[in-house]
Amino acid sequence: MATFVLTYSGGAGMPETEAEQQAVMAAWGAWFEGLGSAVADAGNPFGPSTTVTSDGEAGPGRSGLTGYSILTADSLAAATKAAQGCPVLGGGGTVEVYETIPM
Repeated sequence: MATFVLTYSGGAGMPETEAEQQAVMAAWGAWFEGLGSAVADAGNPFGPSTTVTSDGEAGPGRSGLTGYSILTADSLAAATKAAQGCPVLGGGGTVEVYETIPM
């Protein structure tokens, strides 16, 4: 079993109403429930960021990442298949799936 980090970019943004917030949370909860024990860390959304360059300069973040989760799966293909049900995709966002390398 390998470990994978899913990073999220974009999506519908922060819900404006209580009802929208509850619907978003329900969608994420249902997705995580469907993944079961594969969810090692449900993760969190990201707030503001800073990018530090090789010359030590710091400025506004550039990646556009909006959050992460950590899953376990048998392969990159299996983790990618799991990511295809992610709620961020319904809002036009994307998911990148990275296999971590044990050291």
